[in-house]
Amino acid sequence: MTKTIRLTMAQALTRFLAQQMAEIDGKKVPIFGGVWAIFGHGNVAGVGEALYQVRDELPTFRAHNEQAMAHAAIAYAKSNFRRRFMAATSSIGPGALNMVTAAALAHVNRLPVLFLPGDVFANRIPDPVLQQAEDFSDGTATVNDCLRPVSRYFDRITRPEQIMPALNRAMQVLTDPAECGPVTLALCQDVQAEAYDYPESFFAERLWTQRRARPDRQELAAAVAALKSAKKPLVIAGGGVLYSQASDELAKLAQDAGIPVCETQGGKSSLPDDHPLNMAAVGVTGTSAANRLAEEADVVLAVGTRLQDFTTGSWALFKNSGKTMIGLNVQPFDAGKHQALPLVADAAEGLAELGAALKGWKAPSGWTDNAISGKKDWQADAGKVTASTNAAYPSDAQVIGAVQRAMGSGVVLLHAAGGLPGELHKLWQAGAPGSYHAEYGFSTMGYEIAGGLGGNMAQPDEEVVVMILGLIHMTPPTRPRYK
Repeated sequence: MTKTIRLTMAQALTRFLAQQMAEIDGKKVPIFGGVWAIFGHGNVAGVGEALYQVRDELPTFRAHNEQAMAHAAIAYAKSNFRRRFMAATSSIGPGALNMVTAAALAHVNRLPVLFLPGDVFANRIPDPVLQQAEDFSDGTATVNDCLRPVSRYFDRITRPEQIMPALNRAMQVLTDPAECGPVTLALCQDVQAEAYDYPESFFAERLWTQRRARPDRQELAAAVAALKSAKKPLVIAGGGVLYSQASDELAKLAQDAGIPVCETQGGKSSLPDDHPLNMAAVGVTGTSAANRLAEEADVVLAVGTRLQDFTTGSWALFKNSGKTMIGLNVQPFDAGKHQALPLVADAAEGLAELGAALKGWKAPSGWTDNAISGKKDWQADAGKVTASTNAAYPSDAQVIGAVQRAMGSGVVLLHAAGGLPGELHKLWQAGAPGSYHAEYGFSTMGYEIAGGLGGNMAQPDEEVVVMILGLIHMTPPTRPRYK
């Protein structure tokens, strides 16, 4: 006979979350770093009470703005290379809607976060509740439906037993390298407090490991053949390189085959800036070293990147009409973009197998030497614009240079939308993988401070430097006087 335990739905939810584990650097740790919360109408009596009961295993962090707490949760996941993540719970109404922008950010950047907004009463008797937005033509609609298009998985819990399949599906999405993104479980507020006899097995500890898909043999053979025919090969390193922790495999492939590498905003720090074959930023915000190679490249290996328009210059950058694209990506949707030869695989596994299959082959030395020479020219130009001056109002580049000289490359540099991504992408000299943390996929202003908090929670031993673009107010020499 199945053993059961009687709990409210909210108690079952929090107990389940506390039992999900990950293995990082050989150590077993809770996969949820905690739950961010603003309690109000729709989540205080159910989820709030349940979180208090598991506070020692699943900490709750109180916030003052729902979008900001979601940004902190997302930065935590990004800084952990998606191996750990957080949840965020809000009230029904404005609390839930405040998280929509953050959900879109996570959706675009393929980052895991669990949203737990309160919802209306499933029995409908108290309708309309405080903060409920009534739809005159649809009795089932609530503001949480705004989260549907920006969630990888969405569910509304209208019965207490529904939380079991919903949580299992949520964990599959949050931990899947290809499907990874935000999950929303809208929690009807009366159902949060409804009791059910849950099987004890539902609360058994579970260890989640990173799935590493290996490439298909035929796709691998096609990619190898294309690279071996290349006279001017180029690698684009995207965020997937970091999430896969494939920097060593990328460095080995580049070094062994003499292929220059350039980096997207999400992929910057895949190689250290001082690596001789790292041409740094590519695209609209790119370096001259990278972009001149991109214009000529005949085979482009795009690893773990969405190939968005800033990377490709709206496809005006890659001018070689006979070029071949190879899309090495864990997500088939991204791997096949722009008629690329798809190589669907984990970045680390795919790069390792490419390197093994290419053993003994090298790109023409003239191409490799030209890349290294171009990088030196770029470094000289970058050094000039970031050099110290006594200007009353230094440029962004000069400020970046000053911070770099003061802090070095051993810190985590975090920033978001505005003018800074255009400067930092090409000028900041990143050191270790993950030391450049940019939110430029969805261009979300307001990410910086909250993101810095979440990033530091994920990496408490690292120094996180947050850069925010500010406006200088020039005081006129004279100003009118008013009575």
